[in-house]
Amino acid sequence: MQQPMSLTLLCVLVCTALIHCTAAQIDQSPAKLEQNPCMNKFTCHECIQTQNCGWCMKPDYGDRPRCFLHTPKPEVCPESFIWNPDTSERILINKDLTLASGGAAWAAGGQFISGGSYESSAHQQSSASGSYGASGSSSSYGSSSSSGSSSGFSSSSGSQSASGSAAMAAAAGEIVQIKPQRVSLKLRINEVHNLNVSYSQAEDYPVDLYYLMDLSKSMEDDKEKLSALGDKLSETMKRITSNFRLGFGSFVDKVLMPYVSTIPKKLEHPCDNCKAPYGYRNHMPLSNNTESFSNEVKQAAVSGNLDAPEGGFDAIMQAIACRQQVGWREQARRLLVFSTDAGFHYAGDGKLGGVITPNDGECHLNGQGMYTHSIIQDYPSISQINQKVKQNAINIIFAVTQNQYSVYQKLSGHIEGSSSAILSNDSSNVVDLVREEYSKISSTVEMKDNATGDVKITYYSSCLTNGPLTKTNKCSGLKVGDKVTFTANITVTKCPTNPRDWNQVIQIYPVGINESMIIDLEMLCTCPCEHPGSSGYEKHSSQCSKFGTLMCGICQCDELHFGGTCECSTSDVHLNNGNNNMCRQGNNTNAADCNGRGSCVCGRCECNKRPNPEEIISGKYCECENFSCERNKNLLCSGPDHGTCECNRCNCKPGWTGSSCDCSTSQDTCMPPNGGEICSGHGSCECGVCKCKSTDDGRYSGKYCDKCPTCSGRCHELKDCVQCQMYHTGELKNGDDCAKNCTTFTPVGVEKVKIDEDKDEQLCIFFDEDDCKFTFKYSEVGELVVHAQEEKECPPKVFMLGIVLGVIAAIVLVGLAILLLWKLLTTIHDRREFARFEKERMNAKWDTGENPIYKQATSTFKNPIYAGK
Repeated sequence: MQQPMSLTLLCVLVCTALIHCTAAQIDQSPAKLEQNPCMNKFTCHECIQTQNCGWCMKPDYGDRPRCFLHTPKPEVCPESFIWNPDTSERILINKDLTLASGGAAWAAGGQFISGGSYESSAHQQSSASGSYGASGSSSSYGSSSSSGSSSGFSSSSGSQSASGSAAMAAAAGEIVQIKPQRVSLKLRINEVHNLNVSYSQAEDYPVDLYYLMDLSKSMEDDKEKLSALGDKLSETMKRITSNFRLGFGSFVDKVLMPYVSTIPKKLEHPCDNCKAPYGYRNHMPLSNNTESFSNEVKQAAVSGNLDAPEGGFDAIMQAIACRQQVGWREQARRLLVFSTDAGFHYAGDGKLGGVITPNDGECHLNGQGMYTHSIIQDYPSISQINQKVKQNAINIIFAVTQNQYSVYQKLSGHIEGSSSAILSNDSSNVVDLVREEYSKISSTVEMKDNATGDVKITYYSSCLTNGPLTKTNKCSGLKVGDKVTFTANITVTKCPTNPRDWNQVIQIYPVGINESMIIDLEMLCTCPCEHPGSSGYEKHSSQCSKFGTLMCGICQCDELHFGGTCECSTSDVHLNNGNNNMCRQGNNTNAADCNGRGSCVCGRCECNKRPNPEEIISGKYCECENFSCERNKNLLCSGPDHGTCECNRCNCKPGWTGSSCDCSTSQDTCMPPNGGEICSGHGSCECGVCKCKSTDDGRYSGKYCDKCPTCSGRCHELKDCVQCQMYHTGELKNGDDCAKNCTTFTPVGVEKVKIDEDKDEQLCIFFDEDDCKFTFKYSEVGELVVHAQEEKECPPKVFMLGIVLGVIAAIVLVGLAILLLWKLLTTIHDRREFARFEKERMNAKWDTGENPIYKQATSTFKNPIYAGK
C-alpha cells in the first residue's frame, strides 16, 4: 500500500511543480516583451541618468547587471549598496502674497502636485534658510543617503509664518505678487516634477510711464496735442494708481548722411522752425511731478531728417539701459510708450552712414541727457531690444499711426511683453490709448522663464475657472486681488556636457513684472561613489588588482590594464583561443567575435569607436548601438524630445510611443475645442490624430471627424419648411400647412450661402419640382439658425417649337446656299469655257466658206516676160 501512495504523492508533486513553472513563465513573459531601459548601462552616472533606474554598488556582485529597473532582493543587493536618488523639493522663501486693501495674507495650506505630492506646512522657518545671494545649491558627493524606491517624490517645505506676514510686508513697503519666491530642487533626468507658482496683482501697484516721442517735423502737431493732454494723461493714470511717475524723451536720427542733411545750414535748421537734429535726448526723467510733463513736451523742439525711417531703436535701447538716468524703480510696472508715424532703422543700417561698430547695449548719456554714441555705434537689433526688455521687465506700447500699424504689430510679436495700438494723426487719442493698453497689460499675466535647452518647462493652469488644467502660460481677465496658480512641469531632458552646468539658477517670472520665483536646480547627473571621499571610491583597490580605482563597485583601470578586475595587460598579446569564445553570444562558434563590431581582448569585447563621438556601439558582445533606430522626418526616434535610441530600439519618453516615438499618447489633440467625445464619436485617436470612419450615412472628415459632406444630417428634415417659407413651393405650399408644421425656425434670406466652419454650419442643396436648385445652411450651436439663399437657381425655359423651326429653317437655308453656290460656280465655269472658244475662233485664218484642203484639177502658169494679152 505504501508504494502506490508514494507514486501518487510523487505525481502530485511533479504536477504542482509543472503548474508553478508554467505560472512563472506566464508571469515573466510580459517582462521579456517589455523593453528594459536600464540595459547596457555600465556606469553609475549612466544608470541614474536613465529614468527609473537604480545602481547596485556592491563590490562582489558577479556578472549580474548592476543597473536595474526593479529593486533587487536584499540578499542580492542590500539597500545600503543601492543608489537610486529621488527628486526632492525644498521651499526656501515663501512670503505670502500682498492682497488688495492690505488684507490678510493668503493662507498657507496643503498643495497637490500631480505625479507626486508634498504638503506645505505652516511652521516657522529660520530667515537664514534661503538667501537671494545664493547662486545655486551644490551637490554633496560625500552624502550616503540612498533610497531603493524608483518612483515618487520626496520634498520638504520651509515656509515663513503664514499669519500676518503679508500685512507686515505691505506695511514695510514690500509688495509680493508671486509665491513662492525661492525653491531648491534636485531633479533626475527625464522625470517630470510639478511645481505650483501663484500670482496675484497687488492693489495700487506703482507705475512708471516713460513717453518716448518721435520729434521729426511730421510729428509737430502730435507734440502740441500731447502737451495739451499731458495733465489729462497724469490724472487718468493716477486714478489707476496713486503711486505714479511720468517721464519724457525724444529722438530723431543719427546726424550723418543719408539720415539727415549734413550741409552746415541744414544742420542748424533742417526745416522751418526746427532745431538741430540729434539721436536721442532724455528731457524729463521719471518723476512724481507730473505737472511739469506738459511744459517739457511744449518746450521740446522738433527737427528734421531726410529718409523715412527714424532712429527709434537707439532711443529705446538708451531709455531701457540708462536705468539710473531715466529713473526706473525696482518695484514698479514699467511702461514705455513709443510714439511715431514712421518706420525704424535696425542693426546693419548704420553701414549706410559708415557706422560699423555694433551696438553694445550700454548706457551712453551725458549730463544733458543726450545720446553720445549715436554716430559711433550702429542701431541695435530686434533681438538686442528684446533681451533688454526681458532683463528690465519693461512693457513697450507702440503708439503708431494707421499706415505703420501693421509693421509695428509684427514687431511687437518679437519683443516680449510689447503691444501696438493705432494713434490718431494728431495724437488726440493718446490718453485713451494708454489707458486701454495698460488695462490689457495689467489684466493679463504671462509666465516665462530663462531655462536653458537642457531644461524643459511647460505651464498648465485653469486661470480664473474651476475647470481642469489646460496647457497655457497666459491668463486674461484678471482684476486686482485675483489669484491664479500655474503648474510648471519641469523636466531635465539631458545632462549638460560641462559638469558646471549641472547646477543652474532658473527664474520663472510674469512678463512685465520685476518679480520672479528663483529655482536653485541641481541635476542628479552623477553618483557620490564616483568622486573621491565617498565610501564607494577606492584608488589602487585590491579588487581591481591594484591597477585601477574601485568606483561604485566597478573597476576603472589605468592605461596599461583592462578587464573586469584590471587583470589584463596591454602588453599581453598572446591570448588563447579559449577566451575568444567568451566574446561570442551564447558561445556560438559560427558567430563573429563581438558581432563583428569590436575586438576580443582578454576575453572581453572592446567595441569599435565611431567617427562621430555621439554614435556609440556598446553591450557585452557589442550587440547594441544608438544610431540605427527608426527615424521620423530624418530625426532619430523623432528627435530628443520624443525618445532616445538605446540598444537598437527607441526608448520613448513619457507622452510618446511607437517604433520611432512619433505617436503621442495624449488624446487631448483629438478632443473637439467645444468639448464632447474623442474625435466627435466618429473616429479613433491614433498617434494624437483622429482617424475618421465611414458609416452608412457617409464618410466623416475634419481634424475632429466633425465634418461629413456626404451626410444628410437634418437637411431632409428642414427641406420642406425652407421651401414653403422662402419660395412658397414644395409639399407644404398649400393652405396653412406651412404655418402649422414650420414653427421651430424662420429662415434668414441671404444673397449667397457661405459656410463658416467655426460655427459648425452644415450646407444643404436640393432641387425642387421645377428642377430649380435651392441652397440653405443651418447651425445648431445654441439654437437652430437657418440661412437660405433668397433666389433659386432655375434653368432657363426652352421654346422647343422655335428650336425645331429654327433647325428646319437652317437646313433649308443651308441647302439654298449650297445650290446658289453650285449655280454660281457652274455659271462662272461656263463663261470661262465660252470665252476660251470665242478666242480660238477669232484666231482662225481661213474663210469659213472655203475648204482648206480642196485643190483644183487644173494649174495655171504665166510667163512673166510675155507682153501680149
